[in-house]
Amino acid sequence: MQESPPLILTLAFDEDTFTRFDGERRRHFPEKLNHIPAHSTLFHHLPGDRERGVLEAITALARTVPPPEVAVTGLRFTGRGVAYVLQSEALDTFRGRLAREFEPWLTAQDRQGWRSHVTVQNKVSPETARALHAALEAGFAPFRFTAPGVMLWRYLGGPWDRVARIPFGENA
Repeated sequence: MQESPPLILTLAFDEDTFTRFDGERRRHFPEKLNHIPAHSTLFHHLPGDRERGVLEAITALARTVPPPEVAVTGLRFTGRGVAYVLQSEALDTFRGRLAREFEPWLTAQDRQGWRSHVTVQNKVSPETARALHAALEAGFAPFRFTAPGVMLWRYLGGPWDRVARIPFGENA
């Protein structure tokens, strides 16, 4: 029996924030490796064979959470790339509650400390990454956005297939 592809949970962005992050990702991420849009991953590997239960658990919790405000506080040099740093107590709490719910199925990557970010460059030389980090940092001003929800994806070995967009709040 073939194993179901894993599920990935990411933060949804408002239109302006998505346009900004995705534009930078398209400009700076190696084109041959850029199979997915700009994103901030909450979980890298949820059980694909439990898709219905995963979707129901996320939807039930998201309904109880007002859309969180997220602060974009700076940039992180990752050695071979650059990411924007995101901070949100409400988002941390939401993810923590889901981590407890999904604990039996979490991989080591999803069990380790979570640091919310959006990668706009990866898998380049350290020199190229350092140059972009310096350039982006020189013009950086912190900003905030309100996250409208989360997105559940099926991992397809490179590209992802969107399963659902799940809004935050009572009107979900």
